[in-house]
Amino acid sequence: MTETAVESVLLAAGLAEGAGEPDPLPMGRADAVVFAVGDAERAARRYCAALGLRCTAYAGPETGDPETVSYVLAAPGTRIVLTSPVQVIGPRGRELAAHLDRHGDGVLDLAVGVPDVYYAYDYAVDRGALSLAEPYEMRDRFGSVVLAAIGVPGGTRHTLVDRAGYAGPYLPGYVPFEGW
Repeated sequence: MTETAVESVLLAAGLAEGAGEPDPLPMGRADAVVFAVGDAERAARRYCAALGLRCTAYAGPETGDPETVSYVLAAPGTRIVLTSPVQVIGPRGRELAAHLDRHGDGVLDLAVGVPDVYYAYDYAVDRGALSLAEPYEMRDRFGSVVLAAIGVPGGTRHTLVDRAGYAGPYLPGYVPFEGW
């Protein structure tokens, strides 16, 4: 990501000089912080017990994702997703396992809510952000979510999320968590 793109993102988030000016990129707040961990279930249990978070959604082999398992933890104003590889035979499992080998447990993705993913994506890429995924839509019985992803130095990705048309537990493919 170029310095101009970084400055644009910081300015839009209100973290740079001149932040009192109108936002050049309409952004909401953090949608979720996604952590790559070696054992998502164990980490989820510990986070819930230690931090008082509540597990609200789950995705894994039982929900149609044979490569990863993910638990969504929530508290008012906070959403944390803990994900780990189950199998490393497919691209998602291999990518996640490789990330864990390089970096260990840690932040994989910072999802940011935006009112218009197409505009936010074009705005960031035009200013030098690395395109990881062009805008696309995911659907299930709860509605649709529009997503796109840009890369930043260090390997963390930023997913741009518009969930205005979605009423599900997290994203398509996730189910409400039933408990341990």
